Amino acid sequence: MTITPKSEMNWQELASPQADINAAPNFFGELLQETLALTRRLFIQLQRRPSTLVAGIIQPVMWLVLFGALFQNAPKGLFGTTTTNYGQFLAAGIIVFTAFAGALNAGLPVMFDREFGFLNRLLVAPLASRFSIVFASAIFIISQSLLQAAVIVAAAAFLGAGLPDVAGLGAIALIVFLLALGVTAISLGLAFALPGHIELIAVIFVTNLPLLFASTALAPLTFMPQWLQVIATLNPLSYAIEPIRYLYLHSDWGLGSVVMQAPWGNVTFGGALLVLFGFALIALLSIQPRLRRTLA
Repeated sequence: MTITPKSEMNWQELASPQADINAAPNFFGELLQETLALTRRLFIQLQRRPSTLVAGIIQPVMWLVLFGALFQNAPKGLFGTTTTNYGQFLAAGIIVFTAFAGALNAGLPVMFDREFGFLNRLLVAPLASRFSIVFASAIFIISQSLLQAAVIVAAAAFLGAGLPDVAGLGAIALIVFLLALGVTAISLGLAFALPGHIELIAVIFVTNLPLLFASTALAPLTFMPQWLQVIATLNPLSYAIEPIRYLYLHSDWGLGSVVMQAPWGNVTFGGALLVLFGFALIALLSIQPRLRRTLA
């Protein structure tokens, strides 16, 4: 009678096709559990120190109120023939820039975990996949961006900017999601590539305002010099701002609606969504090599 050693039996079980079938659900179940646990940790941190979320909501609402009041006496037609007030024009820019700024800060919690040693503990922990660290950060930031966008939409409606229909609100959520996903991916890639939080904060400060002013957040393309129009049409923020602005100014909209007249041609609603999707996809693919080296 031959007795198979236990180690060999385990190897034979794992090598069998049935083991692969059983292992796949277990892997995805463990990955989901790890991602939810790490996401819950981030929300607990936010609950204990909600100042960042409160500031991230109060600041854009103040921009909406103050800038709207500053330009309320602007000549009609200055910001487009269909715009009734500057607050209505500005709402789209505030929604997008708030989501962009929040997503750009996504790498800071990971960077602080690196510096305080908590990330090293996660890397040596028996995780099903270390990518759950990245997934948790992305879920946390995108959820926060959607919450901030909802508050700004409500505040803009209260201030007289109007409110898109249900389909329009869904389109706004999709646009914010795509933009936040792409920017979050870039920020997380920087968090693993840069040496410390000082360098990451420097990148955030250098990037924030130039991208804001080089977009259509505060003024239409026709208000800009030719060279700035070219830069604004290369800025991903403009492809998120203009579709949302179109939703505010037009009740009848579709994927074929022209939302921006760029120097090189017209941009439709569907075309802007494709640009944002491509931006998110390129951002995700570009950080893959760095994440694989760091999380290997």
